[in-house]
Amino acid sequence: MIFDRDQLERGLSALAGQGIYIGTSSWKYPGWRGQLYDPARYVYRGRLSEARFERQCLSEYAEVFKTVSVDASYYKFPSERILSELASQVPSDFQFAFKVTDDITMKRFPNLPRFGRRAGQPNPHFLNADLFNSAFLKPCEAIRPHVGLLMFEFTRFHTDDFERGREFVEVLESFLERLPGDWRYGVEIRNASFLQPEYFEALAKHRIVHIYNSWDAMPSVAEQLAQPGSRTTPDLVAARLLLRPGRKYNEAVKMFSPYERVQDEYPEGRAGAAQLIRDAQAKKARALIFVNNRFEGSALGSIAGIVQSCSR
Repeated sequence: MIFDRDQLERGLSALAGQGIYIGTSSWKYPGWRGQLYDPARYVYRGRLSEARFERQCLSEYAEVFKTVSVDASYYKFPSERILSELASQVPSDFQFAFKVTDDITMKRFPNLPRFGRRAGQPNPHFLNADLFNSAFLKPCEAIRPHVGLLMFEFTRFHTDDFERGREFVEVLESFLERLPGDWRYGVEIRNASFLQPEYFEALAKHRIVHIYNSWDAMPSVAEQLAQPGSRTTPDLVAARLLLRPGRKYNEAVKMFSPYERVQDEYPEGRAGAAQLIRDAQAKKARALIFVNNRFEGSALGSIAGIVQSCSR
Protein backbone atom coordinates (compact mmCIF):
# COMPACT_ATOMS: atom_id res chain seq x y z
CA MET A 1 0.00 0.00 0.00
CA ILE A 2 1.37 3.41 -0.99
CA PHE A 3 -1.09 5.18 1.33
CA ASP A 4 -3.37 4.14 4.19
CA ARG A 5 -6.83 3.79 2.64
CA ASP A 6 -8.69 3.84 5.96
CA GLN A 7 -6.73 6.82 7.23
CA LEU A 8 -7.44 8.70 3.99
CA GLU A 9 -11.16 7.92 4.27
CA ARG A 10 -11.26 9.28 7.83
CA GLY A 11 -9.39 12.43 6.86
CA LEU A 12 -11.58 13.12 3.82
CA SER A 13 -14.75 12.45 5.80
CA ALA A 14 -13.68 14.88 8.52
CA LEU A 15 -12.95 17.58 5.95
CA ALA A 16 -16.26 16.94 4.15
CA GLY A 17 -17.98 17.52 7.48
CA GLN A 18 -16.56 21.05 7.29
CA GLY A 19 -17.67 21.48 3.67
CA ILE A 20 -14.20 20.73 2.24
CA TYR A 21 -14.50 18.19 -0.57
CA ILE A 22 -11.31 16.76 -2.11
CA GLY A 23 -11.42 14.29 -4.97
CA THR A 24 -9.74 13.16 -8.16
CA SER A 25 -10.10 13.91 -11.85
CA SER A 26 -11.99 10.84 -13.04
CA TRP A 27 -11.68 7.50 -11.26
CA LYS A 28 -11.29 4.53 -13.66
CA TYR A 29 -7.55 3.94 -13.35
CA PRO A 30 -6.20 0.35 -13.41
CA GLY A 31 -3.07 1.62 -11.64
CA TRP A 32 -5.19 2.22 -8.54
CA ARG A 33 -6.14 -1.44 -8.23
CA GLY A 34 -4.61 -2.93 -5.12
CA GLN A 35 -4.60 0.52 -3.49
CA LEU A 36 -8.02 2.14 -3.71
CA TYR A 37 -9.69 -0.76 -5.47
CA ASP A 38 -9.90 -4.42 -4.47
CA PRO A 39 -9.42 -6.41 -7.72
CA ALA A 40 -11.43 -9.32 -6.29
CA ARG A 41 -14.60 -7.24 -6.54
CA TYR A 42 -14.32 -7.20 -10.33
CA VAL A 43 -13.61 -10.85 -11.02
CA TYR A 44 -16.02 -12.62 -13.34
CA ARG A 45 -15.69 -16.30 -14.19
CA GLY A 46 -12.29 -16.46 -12.60
CA ARG A 47 -10.81 -13.44 -14.39
CA LEU A 48 -10.72 -9.72 -13.70
CA SER A 49 -13.35 -8.11 -15.91
CA GLU A 50 -12.28 -4.73 -17.23
CA ALA A 51 -15.87 -4.01 -18.23
CA ARG A 52 -17.11 -4.75 -14.72
CA PHE A 53 -14.36 -2.56 -13.26
CA GLU A 54 -15.21 0.35 -15.56
CA ARG A 55 -18.90 0.01 -14.80
CA GLN A 56 -18.82 -0.51 -11.04
CA CYS A 57 -15.66 0.98 -9.51
CA LEU A 58 -17.28 4.35 -8.77
CA SER A 59 -19.16 2.75 -5.86
CA GLU A 60 -15.86 1.61 -4.31
CA TYR A 61 -14.31 5.03 -4.99
CA ALA A 62 -17.21 6.63 -3.10
CA GLU A 63 -16.40 4.53 -0.02
CA VAL A 64 -13.35 6.77 0.44
CA PHE A 65 -14.03 10.00 -1.47
CA LYS A 66 -16.96 12.39 -1.23
CA THR A 67 -16.51 14.05 -4.63
CA VAL A 68 -15.10 13.50 -8.11
CA SER A 69 -14.58 15.52 -11.26
CA VAL A 70 -16.40 13.91 -14.18
CA ASP A 71 -14.09 14.61 -17.10
CA ALA A 72 -16.01 12.44 -19.58
CA SER A 73 -18.74 15.09 -19.84
CA TYR A 74 -16.18 17.36 -21.52
CA TYR A 75 -16.10 15.12 -24.59
CA LYS A 76 -19.80 14.37 -24.98
CA PHE A 77 -23.02 15.85 -23.68
CA PRO A 78 -24.18 13.70 -20.76
CA SER A 79 -27.43 11.78 -21.00
CA GLU A 80 -29.93 11.51 -18.18
CA ARG A 81 -29.45 7.72 -18.21
CA ILE A 82 -25.68 7.93 -17.75
CA LEU A 83 -26.00 10.54 -15.01
CA SER A 84 -28.58 8.49 -13.16
CA GLU A 85 -26.31 5.45 -13.35
CA LEU A 86 -23.48 7.46 -11.78
CA ALA A 87 -25.71 8.80 -9.02
CA SER A 88 -26.99 5.30 -8.23
CA GLN A 89 -23.45 4.25 -7.20
CA VAL A 90 -22.79 6.97 -4.63
CA PRO A 91 -24.24 7.95 -1.22
CA SER A 92 -26.62 10.87 -0.84
CA ASP A 93 -23.93 13.31 0.32
CA PHE A 94 -21.61 12.69 -2.64
CA GLN A 95 -20.91 15.69 -4.91
CA PHE A 96 -20.08 15.53 -8.61
CA ALA A 97 -18.30 18.30 -10.50
CA PHE A 98 -18.90 18.13 -14.24
CA LYS A 99 -16.69 19.57 -16.94
CA VAL A 100 -19.00 21.27 -19.42
CA THR A 101 -18.81 19.79 -22.91
CA ASP A 102 -16.26 21.35 -25.25
CA ASP A 103 -18.99 22.07 -27.82
CA ILE A 104 -19.75 25.01 -25.52
CA THR A 105 -16.25 26.10 -24.48
CA MET A 106 -14.07 25.78 -27.60
CA LYS A 107 -13.91 28.78 -29.90
CA ARG A 108 -12.16 26.79 -32.61
CA PHE A 109 -11.85 23.02 -32.78
CA PRO A 110 -8.24 21.77 -32.57
CA ASN A 111 -6.69 19.76 -35.37
CA LEU A 112 -7.25 16.45 -33.64
CA PRO A 113 -8.71 13.25 -35.15
CA ARG A 114 -11.63 13.12 -32.70
CA PHE A 115 -13.10 16.29 -34.20
CA GLY A 116 -13.30 14.83 -37.71
CA ARG A 117 -14.47 17.38 -40.27
CA ARG A 118 -14.76 20.03 -37.56
CA ALA A 119 -10.99 19.99 -36.89
CA GLY A 120 -9.51 23.45 -37.35
CA GLN A 121 -12.93 25.03 -37.91
CA PRO A 122 -14.64 27.77 -35.86
CA ASN A 123 -17.18 26.44 -33.39
CA PRO A 124 -20.64 27.86 -34.20
CA HIS A 125 -21.87 26.88 -30.71
CA PHE A 126 -19.16 28.63 -28.70
CA LEU A 127 -20.80 29.90 -25.50
CA ASN A 128 -24.28 29.06 -26.80
CA ALA A 129 -26.46 29.43 -23.70
CA ASP A 130 -29.51 27.79 -25.30
CA LEU A 131 -27.51 24.69 -26.22
CA PHE A 132 -25.94 24.54 -22.76
CA ASN A 133 -29.34 24.78 -21.09
CA SER A 134 -30.95 22.11 -23.25
CA ALA A 135 -28.09 19.64 -23.80
CA PHE A 136 -26.24 19.92 -20.49
CA LEU A 137 -28.35 21.41 -17.73
CA LYS A 138 -31.56 19.57 -18.60
CA PRO A 139 -30.05 16.06 -18.12
CA CYS A 140 -28.39 17.22 -14.89
CA GLU A 141 -31.82 17.97 -13.41
CA ALA A 142 -32.23 14.22 -12.83
CA ILE A 143 -29.43 14.24 -10.26
CA ARG A 144 -29.48 17.87 -9.11
CA PRO A 145 -28.78 17.12 -5.39
CA HIS A 146 -25.49 15.47 -6.42
CA VAL A 147 -24.28 18.32 -8.65
CA GLY A 148 -21.76 20.37 -6.69
CA LEU A 149 -20.24 22.39 -9.54
CA LEU A 150 -20.45 22.83 -13.31
CA MET A 151 -17.03 23.78 -14.67
CA PHE A 152 -16.37 25.75 -17.85
CA GLU A 153 -12.81 24.87 -18.83
CA PHE A 154 -11.40 27.12 -21.55
CA THR A 155 -8.31 25.94 -23.37
CA ARG A 156 -5.65 28.51 -24.13
CA PHE A 157 -6.89 31.15 -26.57
CA HIS A 158 -4.68 32.61 -29.29
CA THR A 159 -4.60 36.22 -30.42
CA ASP A 160 -6.79 35.44 -33.42
CA ASP A 161 -9.41 34.17 -30.94
CA PHE A 162 -9.23 37.13 -28.57
CA GLU A 163 -6.62 39.84 -28.95
CA ARG A 164 -7.11 40.95 -25.34
CA GLY A 165 -8.53 39.42 -22.21
CA ARG A 166 -11.26 42.04 -21.95
CA GLU A 167 -12.68 40.82 -25.29
CA PHE A 168 -13.05 37.35 -23.82
CA VAL A 169 -14.63 38.79 -20.67
CA GLU A 170 -17.25 40.65 -22.72
CA VAL A 171 -18.28 37.47 -24.55
CA LEU A 172 -18.15 35.41 -21.37
CA GLU A 173 -20.29 37.84 -19.41
CA SER A 174 -23.00 37.95 -22.07
CA PHE A 175 -23.11 34.15 -21.79
CA LEU A 176 -23.19 34.12 -17.98
CA GLU A 177 -26.10 36.56 -17.98
CA ARG A 178 -28.23 33.94 -19.72
CA LEU A 179 -27.56 31.07 -17.31
CA PRO A 180 -30.09 29.95 -14.70
CA GLY A 181 -28.91 31.30 -11.36
CA ASP A 182 -29.79 28.28 -9.22
CA TRP A 183 -26.74 26.17 -10.19
CA ARG A 184 -23.13 26.65 -9.10
CA TYR A 185 -20.70 27.39 -11.91
CA GLY A 186 -16.94 27.74 -12.13
CA VAL A 187 -14.63 29.12 -14.83
CA GLU A 188 -11.13 27.85 -15.52
CA ILE A 189 -8.90 29.67 -17.97
CA ARG A 190 -5.48 28.82 -19.43
CA ASN A 191 -4.34 32.34 -20.44
CA ALA A 192 -2.30 33.83 -17.62
CA SER A 193 -2.67 37.32 -19.09
CA PHE A 194 -6.47 37.09 -18.72
CA LEU A 195 -6.18 37.05 -14.91
CA GLN A 196 -7.10 40.73 -14.74
CA PRO A 197 -9.48 42.69 -12.48
CA GLU A 198 -12.23 42.81 -15.11
CA TYR A 199 -12.20 39.00 -15.35
CA PHE A 200 -12.53 38.50 -11.59
CA GLU A 201 -15.13 41.27 -11.36
CA ALA A 202 -17.29 39.65 -14.06
CA LEU A 203 -17.26 36.33 -12.23
CA ALA A 204 -18.02 37.94 -8.88
CA LYS A 205 -20.93 39.87 -10.39
CA HIS A 206 -22.57 36.61 -11.48
CA ARG A 207 -21.58 34.55 -8.42
CA ILE A 208 -19.24 32.36 -10.49
CA VAL A 209 -16.21 30.82 -8.81
CA HIS A 210 -12.77 31.29 -10.35
CA ILE A 211 -11.20 27.82 -10.48
CA TYR A 212 -7.61 28.03 -9.29
CA ASN A 213 -5.70 25.73 -11.62
CA SER A 214 -2.21 24.31 -11.61
CA TRP A 215 -1.35 24.07 -15.30
CA ASP A 216 1.55 24.26 -17.76
CA ALA A 217 1.65 28.00 -18.57
CA MET A 218 -0.39 29.34 -15.64
CA PRO A 219 0.85 30.98 -12.43
CA SER A 220 0.89 28.64 -9.45
CA VAL A 221 -2.20 28.31 -7.28
CA ALA A 222 -0.50 30.38 -4.56
CA GLU A 223 0.29 33.13 -7.09
CA GLN A 224 -3.31 33.14 -8.32
CA LEU A 225 -4.53 33.32 -4.73
CA ALA A 226 -2.38 36.39 -4.17
CA GLN A 227 -4.05 38.28 -7.01
CA PRO A 228 -6.57 40.87 -5.77
CA GLY A 229 -10.15 39.80 -6.39
CA SER A 230 -9.38 36.17 -7.22
CA ARG A 231 -11.79 34.99 -4.52
CA THR A 232 -14.85 35.69 -6.63
CA THR A 233 -17.41 33.94 -4.39
CA PRO A 234 -17.38 34.25 -0.59
CA ASP A 235 -19.11 30.91 0.02
CA LEU A 236 -17.28 28.65 -2.46
CA VAL A 237 -13.66 27.86 -3.35
CA ALA A 238 -12.65 25.60 -6.26
CA ALA A 239 -9.36 24.31 -7.62
CA ARG A 240 -7.98 21.77 -10.07
CA LEU A 241 -4.42 20.57 -9.54
CA LEU A 242 -3.61 19.26 -13.00
CA LEU A 243 0.07 19.77 -13.82
CA ARG A 244 3.18 21.24 -12.29
CA PRO A 245 3.60 24.64 -14.03
CA GLY A 246 6.12 24.38 -16.83
CA ARG A 247 5.42 20.70 -17.55
CA LYS A 248 3.57 19.65 -20.69
CA TYR A 249 0.58 17.32 -20.44
CA ASN A 250 2.00 14.70 -22.82
CA GLU A 251 5.28 14.72 -20.91
CA ALA A 252 3.43 14.04 -17.65
CA VAL A 253 1.45 11.18 -19.21
CA LYS A 254 4.66 9.56 -20.42
CA MET A 255 6.41 10.06 -17.09
CA PHE A 256 3.67 8.93 -14.74
CA SER A 257 1.49 6.26 -16.40
CA PRO A 258 -0.07 4.03 -15.06
CA TYR A 259 -0.34 6.40 -12.07
CA GLU A 260 0.47 3.92 -9.33
CA ARG A 261 2.54 6.24 -7.12
CA VAL A 262 3.75 9.78 -6.63
CA GLN A 263 6.93 10.14 -8.67
CA ASP A 264 7.71 13.86 -8.56
CA GLU A 265 6.38 15.54 -5.44
CA TYR A 266 5.48 19.20 -5.91
CA PRO A 267 5.57 20.76 -2.42
CA GLU A 268 4.60 24.24 -3.59
CA GLY A 269 1.51 22.83 -5.27
CA ARG A 270 0.46 20.93 -2.16
CA ALA A 271 1.05 24.06 -0.08
CA GLY A 272 -1.23 26.01 -2.41
CA ALA A 273 -3.98 23.43 -1.92
CA ALA A 274 -3.52 23.54 1.85
CA GLN A 275 -3.73 27.34 1.74
CA LEU A 276 -7.03 27.12 -0.14
CA ILE A 277 -8.37 24.68 2.44
CA ARG A 278 -7.34 26.83 5.40
CA ASP A 279 -8.84 29.88 3.71
CA ALA A 280 -12.16 28.07 3.16
CA GLN A 281 -12.17 26.80 6.75
CA ALA A 282 -11.52 30.28 8.14
CA LYS A 283 -14.38 31.75 6.10
CA LYS A 284 -16.65 28.72 6.62
CA ALA A 285 -16.90 28.39 2.85
CA ARG A 286 -17.45 25.21 0.88
CA ALA A 287 -14.47 23.98 -1.15
CA LEU A 288 -14.18 21.60 -4.08
CA ILE A 289 -10.59 20.60 -4.89
CA PHE A 290 -9.67 18.07 -7.56
CA VAL A 291 -6.29 16.46 -8.15
CA ASN A 292 -5.13 14.87 -11.39
CA ASN A 293 -2.69 11.96 -11.70
CA ARG A 294 -0.51 14.17 -13.90
CA PHE A 295 0.07 16.56 -10.99
CA GLU A 296 2.66 14.35 -9.24
CA GLY A 297 2.18 10.84 -10.61
CA SER A 298 -0.78 9.58 -8.58
CA ALA A 299 -3.71 11.64 -7.37
CA LEU A 300 -4.21 9.19 -4.50
CA GLY A 301 -0.78 9.86 -3.04
CA SER A 302 -1.05 13.59 -3.68
CA ILE A 303 -4.38 13.82 -1.86
CA ALA A 304 -3.14 11.68 1.02
CA GLY A 305 -0.24 14.11 1.44
CA ILE A 306 -2.50 17.18 1.29
CA VAL A 307 -4.94 15.73 3.80
CA GLN A 308 -2.14 14.77 6.14
CA SER A 309 -0.70 18.29 6.03
CA CYS A 310 -4.14 19.73 6.88
CA SER A 311 -4.44 17.53 9.98
CA ARG A 312 -1.20 18.79 11.54
